[in-house]
Formats: sequence, C-alpha cells, structure tokens
Amino acid sequence: MQPLPTLISATALAPSAVAELLNDTRRIVVVGAGGWVGRGLLRSLHSALGVDAFSERVSAFGSSSRMIDLGDAISIAQRPLDELACLHPQPTALFHLAFLTKDKVAFMDRDEYRETNRALSSNVLEALSAIGADRLFVASSGAAAFADDPSAGEDLRIYGTLKREDENRFVAWAEADTGRRAVVTRIYNLTGPFINKHEAYALASFIIDALAGRPIFVRAPMQVVRSYVAIRELVSLVLCQLLGSDGAPVCRYDSGGEVLELREVAAEVARVLGGTVVRAPITESVHNIYTGDAETYASLLEAAGIASVPLGQQILDTAITIAPDLHLR
Repeated sequence: MQPLPTLISATALAPSAVAELLNDTRRIVVVGAGGWVGRGLLRSLHSALGVDAFSERVSAFGSSSRMIDLGDAISIAQRPLDELACLHPQPTALFHLAFLTKDKVAFMDRDEYRETNRALSSNVLEALSAIGADRLFVASSGAAAFADDPSAGEDLRIYGTLKREDENRFVAWAEADTGRRAVVTRIYNLTGPFINKHEAYALASFIIDALAGRPIFVRAPMQVVRSYVAIRELVSLVLCQLLGSDGAPVCRYDSGGEVLELREVAAEVARVLGGTVVRAPITESVHNIYTGDAETYASLLEAAGIASVPLGQQILDTAITIAPDLHLR
C-alpha cells in the first residue's frame, strides 16, 4: 500500500488557479458549504489564501447555522441560507452547491422534493443581485442528460430534470446583464477528501475493501463505465474560468476523466492500496454508462494550464478521509 498524502496536498489548487485567486479581490460565497464539494472547496481556499485572507473573503452558507470541520483542527462557521441576501453588496463569486441529492428521492414525497430544490434555487437566484454577485458557479449533474430518457430510473429523471432547470435559470441570469459570468458544470464522478455516503459510490466501496484487507468486489452484472475527476482539479478549473480577465458570459461543460469499466477502476485501487479484484460475471447486455465529455474537458484544463490528477493519485486522496473511519490510517 502506498502511503496516503496529507490533506494539504490532496486539496492543493493548481498554480494557475492560485494566481487567479490571489490577483482577484472578489468575495467568495459558498452555498451548500457542508457537503462533499463544499468542504473540499473551502479547504482548498483556506490553504491558498491563508487564515486571514480566508476569513476576510470567504463566507459559507447552508441549511443551518453550524461549524464545518475542514480537517487538521480547522473549522469554519456556516450561516443559514436565509441570511444570504443580508450580505452587504460587493463584487462576489458565488459557488452554488445547494441541492437535495438523488438519493433523497426515495425517502420524500416527489412534489415535496421538487418544491424544496426549486425553493433552494430561488433563494440563491434572488440573492445574487442584492449581494453584488457577478460571477457564479453552478454545480450541475450528469443526471441532467437523462432528464428525458425513458430508460433511466425515475429518481435519475426527477433529479436530472431539476438540475437542468437549475442550469437554465442561472444561465438566464448571466445572460441578462453585461459583466456577469456563469460557469455550469455537469459533474459525473468526483474523487477526493471529504467523500460522503460511502455506500453510494463504487470507488468508495473499493477503497474500503482494499483498506480493510478484503478482496475488492465488483458486483455489477453488467458493464459499468465511469470517468473520474478530482475535486481540487475541477475547483481549480472553475476558479480560472470565473476569475480570469477574459471569458464568455456562460461556460457549460461536462466533467471528464479517463473512461474506465469498474473492473479497471478496481484494479487501480488494488495497485495503489493493495489487494485483489474479484469481478462478478457480466450476464446483462445493457451497459451502465455515466461519463462526460472527456475531450472537451481536457481541452479546458489545457487552456487553463491545469494538469489532470491521475486516477491513482485520486484514489490516494480519496482514501484520506475514509481510512480514519476504519481506524486503519
């Protein structure tokens, strides 16, 4: 097993993103700050800006008032979303990460699920002008591509439809006034520290098997194809696109990454963490494919001067916050 990296290195932004961040003076507001992406983003910003500048420039909002643990004894205050519009107006880059995820569909009334997510989006949208936001990141989902797919599961279609609505609402905001800029990314599969809901992600289950000294099982009876990007890589790209001196009013794209079948993903986990792979027989002819536009994403990284994080490193970075839960770090 290769040694796990430090949390600092696993959340380090690309040099070009750090340069844009330090050259810019905008306030940074993170909505949905307590989730996986939010915590990864906040830790990256904390490391890049330093304690004082982070405290001056970054504000975190979520469903309630609480402290967010960023690891290494670092914690920051989260304010409730209904206080967002109370921020004093100044040039602001807002990261919109607030959304009830797809897994919530199974446990909620469908109409309540829709209304709750639409209300979240409305709260953010209505606050943008009031607080002076002129840069916006919308964390969409690859599920948006399945909104009208009759073969997709109901939960994926409901979630995807709402995500697509979210995209269009905020694109319209960006296009309504000169000087605004929105980056909308359909995120397919992420990796990195602060991963949550381990049972929902194949990669997390593979890492858990490897760390626990068990064979890494790929149980799917069909071919399952995925592509992964590191949160720190995606955040670096978004910062360059939001804060760079030049940019279109709207930039929409998919997350990318190397396209792999889960057997290949499991094999890479075994290579970096140790272990063996057991692949269940493939007995179904319909493939499960959930990947973005890797070519376009790679070209955007290149234009921003950002090196992609190899999957092996992504696995090590992701294991950082899984290992302590297993008492194996």
